[in-house]
Amino acid sequence: MPARRTGRTRKSPLPDRLIHERMRLGIVSALAVNEALSFNDLKNLLKTTDGNLSVHARKLEEAHYVACKKSFDGRVPRTEYRLTALGRQALEQYLARMERLLQALRER
Repeated sequence: MPARRTGRTRKSPLPDRLIHERMRLGIVSALAVNEALSFNDLKNLLKTTDGNLSVHARKLEEAHYVACKKSFDGRVPRTEYRLTALGRQALEQYLARMERLLQALRER
């Protein structure tokens, strides 16, 4: 199994660069408040194209932040995404870092 990729180093004060990108942050945020979402649900929610969503979802899947399940509804392919425990932890850490950054800016 390949090494898990994340967008930050162990002690980096910066947010996780992998989910800092707008589309990927949108994906993990949407999945954080929904048990699961289909590809089409995410595409419509984020107002993006098939290709754009596919590329960003794959990066999150490779990092084990989201799980992807492919199935068929009759003859129609269905792709469903869920946030993994690792993805939820990464989002929580990202939000905590962003909150600390905002607090530091307010204290200036």
